[in-house]
Amino acid sequence: MRKKFSNPETTLKGEKRAFVSLNKLETLWFNTGTRCNLECENCYIESSPTNDRLSYISLKDVSTYIEEIIQNKIPTEHINFTGGEPFLNPQMITILELVLSQGFKSTVLTNAYNIINRYKDELISLHKKYPEQLRIRVSLDHYTLEVHEKERGKNTFIKTVENIKWLNQNSFNLSIAGRSLINESQQDAIKGYKNLFYNNEINLEITPDSLVIFPEMISNEDVPEITTDCWNILNVSPNSMMCSTERMVVKRKNEEKPVILPCTLLAYDEQFELGNSISQSDKKVFLNHEYCAKFCVLGGASCSG
Repeated sequence: MRKKFSNPETTLKGEKRAFVSLNKLETLWFNTGTRCNLECENCYIESSPTNDRLSYISLKDVSTYIEEIIQNKIPTEHINFTGGEPFLNPQMITILELVLSQGFKSTVLTNAYNIINRYKDELISLHKKYPEQLRIRVSLDHYTLEVHEKERGKNTFIKTVENIKWLNQNSFNLSIAGRSLINESQQDAIKGYKNLFYNNEINLEITPDSLVIFPEMISNEDVPEITTDCWNILNVSPNSMMCSTERMVVKRKNEEKPVILPCTLLAYDEQFELGNSISQSDKKVFLNHEYCAKFCVLGGASCSG
């Protein structure tokens, strides 16, 4: 029996599926590998200490794409990193040094729990050399210990908050990624984070850039397929979608070369592979996944904040 999101170009009802074209590549993401020092309950990529479905990206891999950007004068401003936990990648600092030295801005998404402690001296050095280019975005699932640790595990909250405070005290360009609960408004969530920061002497001005609050993930939620008519019905532009300006590089286990995907949310779905080079990735992206509907078209999600 045919199901939703089974045909790339048509929906279950036979309507034309919406697609997004690449306008220009403003941000190139690298998944640094799916290993993580935590195993979170709702991790969309199922990162864990044992998940190696995506291998550690290497300095050579990153260098290849930087060379392509420079040689072809691609207007890329940001080269960002997600995981897994990026600071588990043994070449992370060297990779960051390369990216920043070439003039790119870079955001690293981290849980800021324990592993980052290994590299505090190196991070301070990078921050001093490239103060306007490097941003650290910390995942703090909630402003309460109870909710955060339900997701991330026992004894993770205080250490994470301590490292947020360390980053703030050392003047890093810092942002927080959190969640609002199903029965919690965005305003209540923002107020909760403000109080947490105030009580911990974290001097972080709350702006849309410094605090990104995602809705709580709901398992097995029935979401609609997005048709070409939806753009006008929802008053949403395909140009506002992440995949109109961004791409992500992943390296699958036992594969020699990385592949490019349209965004950070679809790390495992092979139908979204767009080739090995940036030039090959300039293709229409049909929104043939529940995440496209749930997070991007209907939820307005982006990992770039």
